Amino acid sequence: MVQTNPENRMKAYLKKIAAGPRLSKDLTEEEAEDALALILDNQVSSIRAGVFLIAARMKLETVPENVGYWRALQNRVVSVRIDLDKLLQIADPFDGFERVPYFGFYAISVIAQLGLPVYGHSALPLPPKFGITFEQILQDHYRITNLEQRKALLEKHRFSYLSTADTLPKLEALRSMRTEIVKRPMLATLEKILLPIQARENILATTYFHRGYEIAFTEIGKLSQFDKVIVGNGMEGTTLFGVHKEAKVFIQDGADEAEQRSLSLKSLYREETARHIVAAHEELKPMKSSLEKIVEMGENALKTGQGAASLQIASQAGTLTHLAGMFPTAQEGFDQALAILKSGSAYDSLMNWIKDANHCH
Repeated sequence: MVQTNPENRMKAYLKKIAAGPRLSKDLTEEEAEDALALILDNQVSSIRAGVFLIAARMKLETVPENVGYWRALQNRVVSVRIDLDKLLQIADPFDGFERVPYFGFYAISVIAQLGLPVYGHSALPLPPKFGITFEQILQDHYRITNLEQRKALLEKHRFSYLSTADTLPKLEALRSMRTEIVKRPMLATLEKILLPIQARENILATTYFHRGYEIAFTEIGKLSQFDKVIVGNGMEGTTLFGVHKEAKVFIQDGADEAEQRSLSLKSLYREETARHIVAAHEELKPMKSSLEKIVEMGENALKTGQGAASLQIASQAGTLTHLAGMFPTAQEGFDQALAILKSGSAYDSLMNWIKDANHCH
């Protein structure tokens, strides 16, 4: 007989997955979806919800469980259709970055100028890292706290930044619980593969940190509305691939096995370009990431095309547009991105976006 009482259903799921390393059993895809749905819909106590999230992670999730958890999340996202042929979502880790300065926030307007509409999907910093995120740069530096207009700004400017506070408020509501449980729950993996906006062709660029999780991404990629999922192990878990070391990148488009590529600066770029990017990375390495430093160096790169940040931005824009099918080689994307940076046009477009976002208050 099916248990209809939410607390009883959760109790049954906990009995399965929280029985220690030898006795724990896996949930079916349907059970996993139901369990996370109960948590998101606030139908079970926060203590049970927290215990479930910890137990699920300690047991290690199976692919069917991850698919179920992902369905629970995606089914609660209100997906909006947009009149664009192609759209790239960049989903870096939602707990941010804190080591080497990373300028993905500023690469977004450059990618849009290269002709690929794009948005960053993030949240205010989450545990365990509480590093810098796109959303923190927007709110703490540019003072853009409103969320509603950002989808409209995507259509107008061909780029934007979305927050889960707007795209999936039920996930955002778990923020304090996630802080309490300290460790990353499966939510940290699956929040990076949600589709809040649908163009005619949808591409996701995201990341995995621990080996094995790329399998969950590529399997979910097949089931999702994304036409192409690019998942790799970039610098500090970001979508900056191949700069700090060779990156393993998996590309899922369609129902077949994901294509695996090893990306290094040598394989992506001409020797001289690779040398410049390495030198820029070495210059950035001893610096500590801070909001002020990211903004100052990022804006300067967008204005002048000079400095270490501009090489990182051009490299990220070149690699991602190449992987998304815009350019036959990453070098072509890089060259065009650098020209855009030197022209200052990406800076102007970002400032116009910020002005529009501020007017929407």
